[in-house]
Amino acid sequence: MIPKPKHLNLHYATQFKDESVVAAYRYRPPYPDEVFTILTSLISHKPAKVLDVGCGAGNIARPLARLVDEVDAVDFSQQMIAKGKALPGGDEANLNWIDGPVEEAPLSPPYALITAGQSLHWMAWEIVFPRFQNLLMPGGYLALIGLNFSPVPWGAELDQLISRYSTNRDYQPYNLVAELEARSLFTKVGERQTVPQPFQQTVDAYVESFHARNGFSRQRMAAKMADAFDTAVHTLVSPYHPDGVFEIQVSGHVTWGIPHAV
Repeated sequence: MIPKPKHLNLHYATQFKDESVVAAYRYRPPYPDEVFTILTSLISHKPAKVLDVGCGAGNIARPLARLVDEVDAVDFSQQMIAKGKALPGGDEANLNWIDGPVEEAPLSPPYALITAGQSLHWMAWEIVFPRFQNLLMPGGYLALIGLNFSPVPWGAELDQLISRYSTNRDYQPYNLVAELEARSLFTKVGERQTVPQPFQQTVDAYVESFHARNGFSRQRMAAKMADAFDTAVHTLVSPYHPDGVFEIQVSGHVTWGIPHAV
């Protein structure tokens, strides 16, 4: 099989175990409610049992647990799971938190749906896709969930700062679905984008949100570099929002299809 892009290897994925990343995760925008309407519409079997892989703090698993029969939420970061359990909905009786990599974690199939929110790119595809195929009920889907943001006037300058300060020096732009299809691991069946929803946060929170992203763990950046990045982003954004608060439009994107073993 074609090797994964270098910037998606396990070395970079492990930063989501860092306490600084877990602490900054709350500044990420939430998924719009419409995402969960789309996900539940993809379930055609009973019981409506969902596997959420790379669940992090449960930003998909916690809201989804209120809408289906059961959710198994698996992640290799104990710190993320601990955070998720303490957040609203984290103690739902039908939400089962599973600590471990999805490649080998003990699971309880069959599942009517498997969800992955901005996480599948980190996994060992040659292991998880055959497993997904075996875990799903006949006719079940794998759904990939992402977020899209309205353009900001500082976007080009921000891209330059990200390229300069990120600790992931291997990063290259990529399209996850295209990468999977090129390896015959996934057949896309459909996709939908939600209606954009406003999301408001302070400039300070916006700056801190970058430290919940790949390449910006405070524990892996030199302190001076992290401070310089924060100052540069704050300086870039503040002239547009002198009151310290700004609003962007956020939409969810769901792509669903069939996983394959190769």
